[in-house]
Amino acid sequence: MEDQIGAPGSGISRRDFVKASGLGGTLALAGCTAPGEVPTEESVDSNATPAQSNSDLPTTSPPEIVNVDEQGGEVTLSSVPAKHEAHPGESMGGPVELPQVWAFKADDGEPSVPGPILRTTEGEDMEVTFDNTDGMRPHTVHFHAVQKQWEDDGVPTTTGIRIDPGEKHTYTIPANVPGTHLYHCHYQTHRHIDMGMYGIFRVDPEGYEPADKEYFMTLKEWDSRLNRQMAGMDASYDARNRRPDTFTINGKAAPRTLHPEDGSPIIVEQGDTVRIHMCNNGYMDHPMHIHNHRFQVTHKDGGKIPEAARHDQDITSIPPAGRHTIEFEADADPGIYLAHCHKVSHAMNGNSYPGGMVTGVVYKEAMDTDIFKQLMEYAGYEG
Repeated sequence: MEDQIGAPGSGISRRDFVKASGLGGTLALAGCTAPGEVPTEESVDSNATPAQSNSDLPTTSPPEIVNVDEQGGEVTLSSVPAKHEAHPGESMGGPVELPQVWAFKADDGEPSVPGPILRTTEGEDMEVTFDNTDGMRPHTVHFHAVQKQWEDDGVPTTTGIRIDPGEKHTYTIPANVPGTHLYHCHYQTHRHIDMGMYGIFRVDPEGYEPADKEYFMTLKEWDSRLNRQMAGMDASYDARNRRPDTFTINGKAAPRTLHPEDGSPIIVEQGDTVRIHMCNNGYMDHPMHIHNHRFQVTHKDGGKIPEAARHDQDITSIPPAGRHTIEFEADADPGIYLAHCHKVSHAMNGNSYPGGMVTGVVYKEAMDTDIFKQLMEYAGYEG
């Protein structure tokens, strides 16, 4: 099976991307040097020193989709200290790096922030084992929405179950509430989520009919003082005085969000029905806006919205832990259109605009244009 390009979901193949864009091998140096001129609306020197990172730590990978049904209903999660490159390039206020995160990994997969997308089907049970054998601190795993046994709720204070270093624990998670949900560590929650221990849990309803293009997007704002402090750097984090300075979609900040393999462009073809599962794993509201398209919110927090209650809109505000599934037709003039948080300070890297929580709806028909090639340079795509 060929690698898929774009946000996690049902994008086009890498072969089709190269064919449509003509970028196979043409940007070999794009990740090494910044473009000469970046058409930013504002370019301000933040006087920030790039965060140092522990060279012994692995670097996170993009989140994978794990079809738990295909694994006999079983999956093993663990947490790995890693460094996280939200935007490794020098364009648009980069580089943007979190020098230490605690990244989920599934089975023998790569650690990622956000964690792997766990996908199952209504009516199935998942056996989720958290393996903390090689861990350095206690953890738990809490799954939103689905109804489960008390001891499987993943909250140490109310269940008495905590997974200490050197231990394993298996949760039975019934897939009895279809929809898009979240999972995260619920030990010292305010810190462990902010260190990257969160992900998407998707329960497809019985008889589920996927859209032509279907994608997952996780929103998250970060106060990098915590990540720098945990990396042993000179930083002091105060959870009561949280000051977010890094804003990501699927763990990446623009322009890296547009990178077809490491980022999350929403790649469509004219006439497609497009479905995006948007999840907010941060602690702030994020009003997400898509240019030149009108969409409907079809589901909220795993619940289906009756058709009579839906309406066309171009922005939807997603609260902390909220999940909105939107659908639209790719019926615009084929081009490249922004999708971004409309709190403008969230669409920045430091003092440089644009950046942060910005990605784009990219029509396959527009991939052979000069502006798309330029965007790929900013994103650091090497072809």
